[in-house]
Amino acid sequence: QVQLMESGGGSVQAGGALRLSCVASRSTNCMGWFRRAPGKERDQVARLWTSSGATVYADSVKGRFTISRDNAKNTLYLQMNMLKPEDTAIYYCAADCRWVGSRFDCGYWGQGIQVTVSS
Repeated sequence: QVQLMESGGGSVQAGGALRLSCVASRSTNCMGWFRRAPGKERDQVARLWTSSGATVYADSVKGRFTISRDNAKNTLYLQMNMLKPEDTAIYYCAADCRWVGSRFDCGYWGQGIQVTVSS
């Protein structure tokens, strides 16, 4: 079992920044951030392999968001810069992520945290 606790969400104006944090009860090989916008399905934002530090980003956030981790603290971060109204969503931290067939999915999920970007 892995417990995940997100923090750092809130409301900002377009162009602003927020940093999300996710404290995990233990580390897993791959962790990530996902989001669900109102009326839409959940989308992957970014993922990171904790052993190598390799990262993958959704095209919509490349150059604006940065995923990172502090292995000593079992904490995953998502630095979000140049936020846009379309970034408004509930953001979820996830752990034990892997490909399941053609779908990338994770075994453990946080409760989610709201990020609202106003124009």
